[in-house]
Amino acid sequence: MANALQQIIRQRLDRQGWSYGEVARRGGIPRSTVHHLATAERLVRMPQPATLEGLSRGLELPLDSVRRAAAEACGIHLYPPAEAAPEGKEPVAPPDPEVDLLIASVQRLSADDRRHVTALVESLLERAPKNDSEEHSADRSEEHSKES
Repeated sequence: MANALQQIIRQRLDRQGWSYGEVARRGGIPRSTVHHLATAERLVRMPQPATLEGLSRGLELPLDSVRRAAAEACGIHLYPPAEAAPEGKEPVAPPDPEVDLLIASVQRLSADDRRHVTALVESLLERAPKNDSEEHSADRSEEHSKES
């Protein structure tokens, strides 16, 4: 049985009468890439964002549809984007496909590997530079304590 990405590629090729080469040319990606994505039984890893963007252009399909089909072909579940905030509430940040992929991928790791990822993320967050407002606030606090 064909995976989700194979299905959407095959449907578009059949409906539009296109070849792998035509899709590749329109999308600006190699024909061999289109052929591989259309025929590989299971993708080992998620295609690069530029590849998905090119495939989306070549197939004339929304990028989100192509990205979700590719994720499903890899065995990754992407959560649907959050809905807009109700009136009077703060707007919700636009969905970030890299965050979706990261979250979905982490769920496939063993418990031990998830602990390692958690430690890495915590370490990265601790060394991340503070934003400007936090730095200025800290500077003012230091100056105030020196004056006292």
